[in-house]
Amino acid sequence: MYGSSTQYKNWTFKDEHELTALRTQANRDFIEKFSKNTGMTAEERKQHFLTAEEERLMVHAYEYSLRDFCKKFRDPRDGRIRMLPSVTTTAQHYFKRFYLYNSVMDYHPKEILVTCVYLACKIEEFYVTINDFVHNVRGDKRKAAEIILNNELQLTQELQFHLIIHQPYRPVEGLLIDIKTRFPRLRDPERLRPYIEEFLEKVNLTDAILLYAPGQIALAAVTTAVSKLGEYLDHYVTDILFPAEQKQHLPVLIEAVRKVKKMVKSAEPVLSDTAKRELESKLERCRNQQNNPNSSQYRANYSEWDDDDLPIAASPYTDDLTMGGVERLRSPPAY
Repeated sequence: MYGSSTQYKNWTFKDEHELTALRTQANRDFIEKFSKNTGMTAEERKQHFLTAEEERLMVHAYEYSLRDFCKKFRDPRDGRIRMLPSVTTTAQHYFKRFYLYNSVMDYHPKEILVTCVYLACKIEEFYVTINDFVHNVRGDKRKAAEIILNNELQLTQELQFHLIIHQPYRPVEGLLIDIKTRFPRLRDPERLRPYIEEFLEKVNLTDAILLYAPGQIALAAVTTAVSKLGEYLDHYVTDILFPAEQKQHLPVLIEAVRKVKKMVKSAEPVLSDTAKRELESKLERCRNQQNNPNSSQYRANYSEWDDDDLPIAASPYTDDLTMGGVERLRSPPAY
């Protein structure tokens, strides 16, 4: 199924250089658009706008924030309910995809982050109302809901409406079942699960999910887990998983698994709070104010709509949050 999916055809890339080129182009396009006719020199542009590298660092920092948000998520009606790992993985895919073609200076990552998670909840059938969802967001709940609802269509469009994400969890289960059945030499494969989960959490913070198939990532997770226990799966992979008639595919798989492991092992640590604050401070000075919910330009764009032409929506809130609710859903000017 993965081989015929939109994920494979449109969102699996050749190498890291291709990803870097896309991100650099998104940065360049924004700077050219918003510095046009300003008379800025190249040095002034560098000082005023975020560079492509600074954008990459900021996106990476917010990938950690996305992971932590999902880990801490609680249903306000039942605190025992936790966010599914599949929701986190899908949201990570959406977040990475969005910033391949968009600049953080155009759309702030803290707003796209929660929108990605909310959309992922829908796609992964993790039912949560907007009211319950924003209960987990710090600050003004009503404003958070407005931002999410206004950004949802924009996010979906930027994802080209390709919303189904093939994840490594199912291939992992298939591998564990196969190991139990055909490779009894490995005692109690269930011991591998904590290490597999740790690996899959880390891989979501790298670009591996945009470069390699879920099955390749799954095998990298399983073999890494086995090695942590001081055991080996070499015979299983080379002789059982790939019998003689399929040996021609083995070198490609081994190389992919090796690269995935290397990317996880060399993954950048989370950005320091000081460095993140500096980047956010610079971002506030150069971001597109038309997409800034705190700006007068953003609100002025809403007032340009004829209220009679706007769809009326029932309030998504309940009285327990004592909010007036969103009476009208408006689309930002970028739609």
